[in-house]
Amino acid sequence: METELGLKRRARKINRVLAETYPYAVPELDFENPFELLVATVLSAQTTDVRVNAITPALFARFPDALAMSQADRSELEELIRPTGFFRAKTDSLLGLSAALVQRHDGQVPPKLAELVKLPGVGRKTANVVLGNAFGVPGITVDTHFGRLANRLGWTDETDPVKVEHAVGELFEKRDWTMLSHRVVFHGRRICHARKPACGVCPIAKLCPSNGIGEEIPAKAKQLLKYELAPGREDLLAKMQAGATRRQLRAEGYGLDA
Repeated sequence: METELGLKRRARKINRVLAETYPYAVPELDFENPFELLVATVLSAQTTDVRVNAITPALFARFPDALAMSQADRSELEELIRPTGFFRAKTDSLLGLSAALVQRHDGQVPPKLAELVKLPGVGRKTANVVLGNAFGVPGITVDTHFGRLANRLGWTDETDPVKVEHAVGELFEKRDWTMLSHRVVFHGRRICHARKPACGVCPIAKLCPSNGIGEEIPAKAKQLLKYELAPGREDLLAKMQAGATRRQLRAEGYGLDA
């Protein structure tokens, strides 16, 4: 039976290994300011960050701030964000949150959780993404990847995102919360997949109570790796490890999808 202290030590060791594995872990949504990150995060629901990044340059060129977006023609906005799916509901959220920002916050994104979650279409997960990455306020972002790994790693048995957030937060220093979120999500997308994890090449396998639920043979597990860790993408991995930004990589012609 693992003690509370033992769990905390194991969890923090996992974080250290993930930091060594993904030193380039960053938000995978492109943004230049808090408003862009807020909008991009709302758009990322039920789709991939790659798809959101493909449409946001045109979106923000047309509607660069909350005032402009609050005055947008609905049909034009729908057409711009259509590729992200659920575009009618997302349009409702974008028009609502941008109008609320103008009316309540002089068009600026508030740096407080209590104010962010009052905006249309903005839940706790989205608020934590914005706070951690646009304002430097530590937060744990519990998306499907984070929730899955928190359970697999034995950090918590909770499944409700808010309960997962609080349970995992107890295991780590507050200053580590934002980067921990990025590392765990990176790991979930690249190695610890939902259906068949690549256990045989997982850097934290020895620290994971779920080790063995996926492919254990290294040669076969390697074929399951995605994004920059996928076989044949060694040059992309090297550039990311050297500090190249995602925009630089796209400009050089690298596809950043799986």
